[in-house]
Amino acid sequence: HSDINKTHDILQDESKCETIVVVDNFMTSSAKYADIVLPDLMTVEQEDIIPNDYAGNMGYLIFLQPVTAPKFERKPIYWIMSEVAKRLGPDVYQKFTEGRTQEQWLRYLYAKMVAKDPLLPSYDALKKMGIYKRKDPNGHFVAYKKFRDDPDANPLKTPSGKIEIYSSKLADIAATWELQKDETITPLPVYTSTFEGWDAPERSKFPLQLFGFHFKARTHSSYGNVDVLQAACRQEVWLNPVDAEKRGIKNGDTVRVFNDRGEVRIAAKVTPRIMPGVSAMGQGAWHDANMNGDRVDHGSCINTLTTHRPSPLAKGNPQHTNLVQIEKA
Repeated sequence: HSDINKTHDILQDESKCETIVVVDNFMTSSAKYADIVLPDLMTVEQEDIIPNDYAGNMGYLIFLQPVTAPKFERKPIYWIMSEVAKRLGPDVYQKFTEGRTQEQWLRYLYAKMVAKDPLLPSYDALKKMGIYKRKDPNGHFVAYKKFRDDPDANPLKTPSGKIEIYSSKLADIAATWELQKDETITPLPVYTSTFEGWDAPERSKFPLQLFGFHFKARTHSSYGNVDVLQAACRQEVWLNPVDAEKRGIKNGDTVRVFNDRGEVRIAAKVTPRIMPGVSAMGQGAWHDANMNGDRVDHGSCINTLTTHRPSPLAKGNPQHTNLVQIEKA
């Protein structure tokens, strides 16, 4: 995640991390640090049932079926973990598997779905259909409909049961959590100064704010190694023409984006669609650097530049709180 170079240095000390085990489909940057790599199957090589989790008014289920046989010694992750459990003893194996194979788990869990929704087809029927669709009988979806129709009978899960603009829970957190001087948690959505923000002293050295965003060619880092997607959607850093002109940068130029944590080489996208003083990169690009050399990341992974310091509330990766400088390479 954050600050790849610092993470690399931490992992060099085996007293802090004795063994690393990675289960993955590809030799990713993370897998290169593993003592043991257990190669998993891809989705298109095994059976599974997935819902359309992000649907609006058209829900459906997909019964995934393998389009190709697994190659080499790769195995499904359930088989891998079952075999590990087996070697830890019969009690561990029984507790993990509950006596079921992967297919038996699919059938068991799907039966629980059907028990809640008898209109669903049987397991075998769904497998034969491939895709099961059901249209919203009302033709549209209304968020919080029960609450809107009768807020007293259907309160929300907030202290007041209503939609809250002021969060009393956040106010309690702000009053009780131990925060650093440049960290703020507010019960109202207001602007506050933060570390590596617009008014941070580091801006004298690194004047541009850097934001990360979800990129259309990837789901986080998934598909980041697909060459046709790389060709169709270049990894670029967005830069306002005002900032580009100051630096002698033209659209398409290869540039250095750097701070005290690291450096990436990336193509510049000069566009008025981003504000002056601000830059942005798609998150999820695969890290590609000689870690025994200059550590310059030619894969343009934003986590080469992000800080290891967590965000104040969620304690997550601060993808949008970074200060950098950009120069023509």
